[in-house]
Amino acid sequence: QVRLVESGGGLVQAGGSLRLSCAASENIFNFNTMGWYRRAPGKREMVARINVGGRIDYAEGAEGRFTISRDAGLNTVYLQMNDLRSEDSAVYICGANILSRDYWGQGTQVTVSS
Repeated sequence: QVRLVESGGGLVQAGGSLRLSCAASENIFNFNTMGWYRRAPGKREMVARINVGGRIDYAEGAEGRFTISRDAGLNTVYLQMNDLRSEDSAVYICGANILSRDYWGQGTQVTVSS
């Protein structure tokens, strides 16, 4: 059973930074894609994702402020978020795809105060 465990969320002032971590229960290169998604009232969207080959996609509002990276030795994917805005407040969820099946973590709350 694949497990994804997020950490690093919290309360931060606008303009601040947070780094989220997603620890996987197995080798992250087993996954076709790993990424970060967020859920807020009325919306759910992809924030950033990276595929096994290293290709990275960002949501339009994340590019330039957020950076997704990975550490294969720790089986962990990170999301560095800078210049946070109130509209970034959401539950951030780590997702992974392997063999056409999606797995999700429990999520970590990010709250940005203005």
